Amino acid sequence: PRIAVVDYGVKRHILREFASRGCAVRVFPAATPLADLLAWQPDGLFFSNGPGDPRAMPEAVETVRGAIEARIPLFGICLGHQLMALAEGLPVDKMKVGHRGANQPVIHLDTGRVEISTQNHGFAVREDGVDPAVARVSHRNLNDQSVEGLRFERFAGLSVQYHPEACPGPHDSRYLFDAFLDLIAEPAHAG
Repeated sequence: PRIAVVDYGVKRHILREFASRGCAVRVFPAATPLADLLAWQPDGLFFSNGPGDPRAMPEAVETVRGAIEARIPLFGICLGHQLMALAEGLPVDKMKVGHRGANQPVIHLDTGRVEISTQNHGFAVREDGVDPAVARVSHRNLNDQSVEGLRFERFAGLSVQYHPEACPGPHDSRYLFDAFLDLIAEPAHAG
C-alpha cells in the first residue's frame, strides 16, 4: 500500500512501522496542497504528530476535511488525531495538565485491554462534544478518563492521541498500524 504521510513533525519510527509492513511511504511537507497529495495516488493518508495548538492550524484542518471528502482511508497520531477531530467538528481543548512521558495507561474500549502508552501532548478531544454519528471513542486514558482514540463513522478513519510507535517505549499499541492497513484493504476502499 502507498501511504502519503503529512509531516507536522513525524517521528522516524512511524515511517519504519509502515515500511516494516511493506508499505511504500512518501513524506510530504505540512503545507502540501491536498491535490498534490492525491496526485501521488496513495491508498491511505497519515497525519502525523507535531507541536502546537491544532485550533491554530485552519489550513491543516481543511486538508483533512478535503481528504475525508476524497473518501480515502485516514490515520492520525497525536496532532493528526486532533486535526481529524476538528475536521469532523469535534471540539479540542487545551488540557489543564498535559500528558508527558511513558507509562500512561490507556484502555481499548472494544477489547477491554489496557495498553501502556507513551504520550506528549497538551490538547485533547473533549468527549462531551463527540457526536456518536460522527465518531466513537475507541480508547480512553485510565488516569484522567480523557479521549485517547477515535473511530470515525462517516469515513474509513482512526486516530489516537498517544504514540503507538514509541521507540524506545511500550509496544502494546503497534496493532494500530495493522488496523489502518485493514481499513485500506477493505473492498470499499481497495484499489
